[in-house]
Amino acid sequence: MARTPGYFKDKTIIITGGGSGIGRATAVIFAREGAKVVIGDINEAGGKEVVEAVKKEGSDAIFVPCDVTKREQVKNLVAKAVEKFGKVHFLFNSAGSALKRCTFLEADDALWDLSFDLNVKGTYYATQEVLPHMLENGKGVIINVASMAHKRGGPGTSVHYAAAKGAVHTMTLGVAREFADRGIRCLSVSPGPVNTNFQAASGTTPEMAEKFAKDIPMKRIAEADEVAELVLFMCSDACEFMTADTVYLSGGGGWK
Repeated sequence: MARTPGYFKDKTIIITGGGSGIGRATAVIFAREGAKVVIGDINEAGGKEVVEAVKKEGSDAIFVPCDVTKREQVKNLVAKAVEKFGKVHFLFNSAGSALKRCTFLEADDALWDLSFDLNVKGTYYATQEVLPHMLENGKGVIINVASMAHKRGGPGTSVHYAAAKGAVHTMTLGVAREFADRGIRCLSVSPGPVNTNFQAASGTTPEMAEKFAKDIPMKRIAEADEVAELVLFMCSDACEFMTADTVYLSGGGGWK
């Protein structure tokens, strides 16, 4: 929660991957606090549903079709946000996926390349496109989704994903430190497993999900809104000295 009442009112956030999961939950929570929301996603139906959910919270939103692996589409996303709402105060790079659960030896070039295109390049493109605008305004917060997987490495199921999220973690550090003296904060959140369609989309079996939960001291996986509430706090004026960090949502599971 913000330190200043009404801190988010009429501020604007761009959310990539905002049509479902953590991105959707974050859109609704920012709308609850009065923020305007720009949804970028390849899922048009989901994106439009989130726009309606934001409006039910009493705020405003637009959906912009966007494949984050395509720079021109990301450029258009940022341009549409500025055109509609004037300023962009926050960017949440939520788009990402493990794509497929497999062992390291089962991974092929196509899976490796797409993992990095979606999880790393998508974050890189959006950050590069929004930074000049934020620098002109003298302030901005960028939150990236990393993962607990970058600590553990994804053995047996997702080394490709863990490696990509490790790159996101490193990129966050570099961007944060390069622009810290110019009003920009850049952070990442590193959740463990989260109860979203990410799990089914990446081929997480019921047995895998059960094992994930058993490995967590709380004996459950996270909910999307638990991640979203953290993103809200990190963007707020309650932690303005925080940058270059990742915050782990692990339920007590260190996975070191």
